[in-house]
This record gives sequence, C-alpha cells and structure tokens, in this order.
Amino acid sequence: MPKIVDHDAYKQELASRAAVLFAEQGYSGLGMRKIAEALGLSKSALYHYFPSKKELFLACTAVATAPQDAPPLTGSPCDQLMAMATDMRSGFASEMALVFDFIRGMSPTDIAKDPAMKQAMSNYQTTIQNITGPKVADEILTLLIGALMLDLFSGGSWPEEAIRARFDRVLAQNS
Repeated sequence: MPKIVDHDAYKQELASRAAVLFAEQGYSGLGMRKIAEALGLSKSALYHYFPSKKELFLACTAVATAPQDAPPLTGSPCDQLMAMATDMRSGFASEMALVFDFIRGMSPTDIAKDPAMKQAMSNYQTTIQNITGPKVADEILTLLIGALMLDLFSGGSWPEEAIRARFDRVLAQNS
C-alpha cells in the first residue's frame, strides 16, 4: 500500500529545517543541491516542493517569522513586548546576517517589493499590533529592532529597564 503523505505538512517541515540551514550558512552560501543533501532528499524532490531557492526562502521566512505555537504572552503589553524582545534576542545576529545576505544588491524598492521581506514585515507588524493595537505598532517595531541592533553592536549589553521605559512611554501614547 502506498505511503500517504500530507504534502503541506511535509513542505512546512522542509521549510522549517531549511530555515536552520539558511540561518547557519546564509542565503548565498547555499544552493538547492546542498540544501537537498542536508535535508536528506534528492534535488528533484526538493524542487517538487519548492521550484526555486527563492520560493524555499520565502517559505522559510514565513515559518521563521510566524507567530509560534507557544502559550499566549501574558501580562501587560510592555511585559509581552519584553518577552518578545528577549525571545528574538538569541537568534537576532544570525537572522540579520541572513537578511543582509539575501538583500545584497537589491534596491530599497526591490526590498520593499520582495515577497519574503513583505511576509516578514507583515508577520512582525501583526504580532505587535496584536499586543499594542495599530496606532503605535510601527513605532514599537522600530524601537524593538533598534534595541536589538544596539544590543548586538554593544556586545550584549541589554539595558532592559531603559527598553522597558521606552516601550511604556510609547504605549502611553496609545491610551
């Protein structure tokens, strides 16, 4: 009897596993052959699910930036944002390296139109809007990414109380 495969679930699993490879080796450091070998399947099987590396990267972006099946964030909006920031902090350097590798050579217009970048932006905006509402979501996202970049550039000095105070100040505008 033939094996029954849930193609959508398997495609999601491949994207999730490939996202780890992209994070470790970058976008330009991988080809479909190398990805297929690391995932334990043939290159033609990988192309069956993803017709191009860019399509695979788009699926990886959707998986990596999608809200997780974790318990819902609790506490005040500020507590939720701090939990999100802390969660993002551990993989932020590799995520930014991957993004900059992927967008290398693109114009700002091309970056804004790119499906993977649009997907990531939409997922982050939705997650933050679910915490803060739409009025201050872009400002909070800017603050969050800026805080993570400063943490990275300063060697891991995470000024938690200063970040919390800034979140509180912006959130107060939403009241």
